[in-house]
Amino acid sequence: MRLSIIFLTSYALLAAGPAVAHDNHSHAVNQETAIHSPADGSKTASMDIVAAHIHTEGNVVTFHMTTNGVAGADTPEPVGEIAGATVWSYVWPTTLDPSLVGFEEGAGILAMAATNHPDFDDTPLYDENLDGDLGNDGGVWHSHWVVLTPNEACGPGALAVKDIPENTTPRLPATWPGFPILLDSPGFTPVFDGPEITIRAAIKGDAVGVSYDGVTSALKVNKSIHAPLLCVTDVFDVASGDLSLPGTIE
Repeated sequence: MRLSIIFLTSYALLAAGPAVAHDNHSHAVNQETAIHSPADGSKTASMDIVAAHIHTEGNVVTFHMTTNGVAGADTPEPVGEIAGATVWSYVWPTTLDPSLVGFEEGAGILAMAATNHPDFDDTPLYDENLDGDLGNDGGVWHSHWVVLTPNEACGPGALAVKDIPENTTPRLPATWPGFPILLDSPGFTPVFDGPEITIRAAIKGDAVGVSYDGVTSALKVNKSIHAPLLCVTDVFDVASGDLSLPGTIE
């Protein structure tokens, strides 16, 4: 089983291509069909979205976002334990069906996210900081597929990463990291190029015509480690301004 997971992951990484920076002309802000957002000097520059864009070629989907500062430059402060830990993220919510990446059909809002959380590691197959330890890399930016759903327990109108109820066995991707939420750790490496963050991901199926948006946000792990486990607690910026998903994947 372990070898099968590693094989599937290696195939996905090959499909996504090498983690190399792109030239400035490929930045989201230079794409006519991107969701463009005015810069706001009152926001943290690295989390202030200027443009968000998604395009596809075959089964490879490219998620990218231009910020008003150096993307990835700011990260959350550690709290010393997983309970109450903060997660910072660049997120692309989509109308892609979660079944395209291994979750149950219609499970919720499928989003690609690049996250950073120094208090815990949720990519058990990967050694992102290359120190020989697979379990200490949460503070290095890494990718996830997440399924988001509204959850009033997180606050009025708030979203959470969907919990897996006890004694249930939903369909999960092969690279699910074992947390009791609909979270996948596919190993697609975020690439940073000045104000730009890019993730290239492989999916099963066609993404052309799918709607999307861009968000920068903070999430927090529940201090009691009970449902909801991971709530969106702060939204730094939304590319569309209202999370209306006005973008269309090309």
